[in-house]
Amino acid sequence: MQNPQPKIIFFDIDDTLYIKDERRIADSTRAALQALKQQGIITAIATGRSPSVLPEVIKQLMVDAGMEMLVSINGQFVRYRGEPLATFPLSSEEVSETGRQMAALDIAYACVSDNRIYVSQESEALKTATGNLGIPYHVGLPATDVPVYQMLAFYPPERDAEIETVLPASLKPVRWHDYGVDFLAAEGSKARGIQAALNQLGLTMQDAMAFGDGLNDREMMQAVGFAVVMENGHPELKALADHICPPVTEDGIYQGLKTLGVIEA
Repeated sequence: MQNPQPKIIFFDIDDTLYIKDERRIADSTRAALQALKQQGIITAIATGRSPSVLPEVIKQLMVDAGMEMLVSINGQFVRYRGEPLATFPLSSEEVSETGRQMAALDIAYACVSDNRIYVSQESEALKTATGNLGIPYHVGLPATDVPVYQMLAFYPPERDAEIETVLPASLKPVRWHDYGVDFLAAEGSKARGIQAALNQLGLTMQDAMAFGDGLNDREMMQAVGFAVVMENGHPELKALADHICPPVTEDGIYQGLKTLGVIEA
């Protein structure tokens, strides 16, 4: 396969750019992004996180690397140069019905806005999932006029089939933790947000490369011109990869870009 020549590269955060268990970014990753910047290749974030829960080191990395495009909340809230570019909120009916079903099953759930995560109640599952990612939250549901771009629910995989039977047909579940699941619009994905970002920049999917590791990266990997999956990634995602790079803990971003000839050693 010919080495890719991307004009823009989208990076997932957790376990791709960011070693979440150690709450840090590898020095080699910072160097790789600087090298991309010097070559005029645009870098951007594509994350399941909302803007309000980006780790501080990621915020600083975005400043240092000149990252102006943020595809957040799994593509449902896209920000460019600090301003909203494209937004895809859930309907109030979807939010209320999903909340009603989760409450009936005594499952803690959350509503994700662009600046806060509101949780219905605390539970051990919620504390475990949010604690592992260092995600802050507010106990209490949002006012009805607050746009909700995604919902979260906190339950183990053995309840997946049960939950899918009560979830509105317009929503889909995407698991990101042993106790954490995203509920987002059936047509929603990072790919939808990336398309809006590319439209703004006058680029196409063929101009784009992406790095990721989780199931919420699936549509992104299928859409971009060149898909790179971390060795620490989900097996289903690795099956979609054009290239598999070393894990996040072994300088995966730097090594992947170097092996592919996108940056020089």
